[in-house]
Amino acid sequence: MKKILLLSDTHSYIDDAVLKYVKQADEVWHAGDIGNLKVTDAIKALKPLRGVYGNIDDEKARLEFPLDNRFMCEGVDVWITHIGGYPNKYNVRIREMIKENPPRIFISGHSHILKVMPDKKLNLIHMNPGAVGKQGFHNVRTMLRFTIDGKKIDNLEVIEFPS
Repeated sequence: MKKILLLSDTHSYIDDAVLKYVKQADEVWHAGDIGNLKVTDAIKALKPLRGVYGNIDDEKARLEFPLDNRFMCEGVDVWITHIGGYPNKYNVRIREMIKENPPRIFISGHSHILKVMPDKKLNLIHMNPGAVGKQGFHNVRTMLRFTIDGKKIDNLEVIEFPS
């Protein structure tokens, strides 16, 4: 079993409150718009990190992180990308790829809007953890955490912080 912490849109911001949850996870996944790599360095100093770069990220982030990150966690196929859309409104760049070979979990960031929803046509779960950074229009900073045990995705929890 793995305890996953999912975050996005840090926009160069990380604090002790977020790092407290990082310490409790087995792995941390970042869905892009990292900002300063000090954010991901702080996470990597504590736990394994998987991530992607977002549209605000510079060349350093783009050298360290891919545009798309597809991998297996336990028995679950996971795809992370920053600008991916959501069920019935997938981004044009990935729309055909996701239909041809859907993952079990599809993760995107970018919107700063927390969203977890099934795609019944493709038999996947879409997750967007919202934004945990302080830059943007959101009033509440959010992250997600959950467990993956074999092929079972469970114990989903929303973590909120005031902006």
